[in-house]
Amino acid sequence: MTDEKSSLQFDVSHVEDSVGYLIARTRTMLSRAADGALRSRGITHSQASVFLMLGLGKCHTAADLSRDLFIDSAAMKRTLDKLESKGFLLRTQDPADKRLFKLELTASGKEMAAQLPPLYKEVLNVGFTGFSEEELGFLKCLLRKALANRPLLESSK
Repeated sequence: MTDEKSSLQFDVSHVEDSVGYLIARTRTMLSRAADGALRSRGITHSQASVFLMLGLGKCHTAADLSRDLFIDSAAMKRTLDKLESKGFLLRTQDPADKRLFKLELTASGKEMAAQLPPLYKEVLNVGFTGFSEEELGFLKCLLRKALANRPLLESSK
């Protein structure tokens, strides 16, 4: 494969062969399976994503979460309000910048976050049944390569 830009073909009569369609369908399939597995814990997949990102220390503010999870700020605010009302999350004003609020999981939020990796592992193991380790590694490599194009997509807005 070369570094030349390739032109992806999009034929509406063969949408099921579209890379975008396949990625979207796979994401929806896995998201619905995760929602089903999370139902017994009283949270949704999008809420679980917040637990994971905060639990890993990858994000610290609502803006970080919105940016990293590709969720608009209004939807993120609703999600955070819900998690705060359930006692999973605390918002603390940043002393360095009074406009910002740092997000922190409560003890019950940390407990919930700790329960999620095994649950997601189970969902993914079922979703990727029949894939070899090599295929999964290659898929991850390709997806990281696509995600590296985020700045190009955002600059073309």
